[in-house]
Amino acid sequence: MSKKKKAALGIDIGGTGIKAAIVDVEEGVFLSERFRFDTPKPSTPKAIAEAVLRIVNHFQWKGCIGVGFPAIVKKGVAYSAANIHKKWVGVNVEALFLKTVGQKITVVNDADAAGAAAVKFGAGKGKSGVVLFLTIGTGIGSALFLDGKLLPNTEFGHLFIDGKIAEKQVSNAVRKNQNLSMEDWGKRLSDYLNHLERTVSPDWIILGGGGGKKFAEFAEYLKLETPIVPSILENNAGIIGAAYEAYLEQSK
Repeated sequence: MSKKKKAALGIDIGGTGIKAAIVDVEEGVFLSERFRFDTPKPSTPKAIAEAVLRIVNHFQWKGCIGVGFPAIVKKGVAYSAANIHKKWVGVNVEALFLKTVGQKITVVNDADAAGAAAVKFGAGKGKSGVVLFLTIGTGIGSALFLDGKLLPNTEFGHLFIDGKIAEKQVSNAVRKNQNLSMEDWGKRLSDYLNHLERTVSPDWIILGGGGGKKFAEFAEYLKLETPIVPSILENNAGIIGAAYEAYLEQSK
């Protein structure tokens, strides 16, 4: 008889899209097809809660559920709202989802979730020391690890560089909106990464998200001392990490 797989439903809420799948939390792979739709506009608490319910109903899922959420999250409460509606600030996200869905849901910062997947199953697996994970998409999310242990809720995409918020200058959305060449964007990204290199002295940098998928097109313009690699999990990292973190929390 085959061993029953340990599974959780992972949901990744982004500024542009919401993605979900059932995940094998021991292997870090999907057990279902990915389900995706555009993030509701406006992305109010009511609209996002209904989107989570839509996902749970789509998979007819009863069991462990994890959500990667684009905000600083402490004990289930959102303390920021960079790429989502400002009404989220101060909302107990876990309590709202529980009320809407009728099941316990573990909520973590979206970049922390993606980073956890990268360190457990992806490009960061087996890497010791300080690992800096960056997800480059609508904004820039970050996750920082020391010997595999997460320092939660870093917001390195919101650093001010030359008086401007970093993600407003170097995100993948900025590249698209300003029609930047890979060379121009790569040089901007290199300046930003150099700033982070001086700030946290990482041993490894992993680039994920939509921008990370284009790593081969801009890698030659990155001038750093720190080894830098693309996330092999790409846009699936947030889903896998949300499921994995939820399983860890709900198995205690």
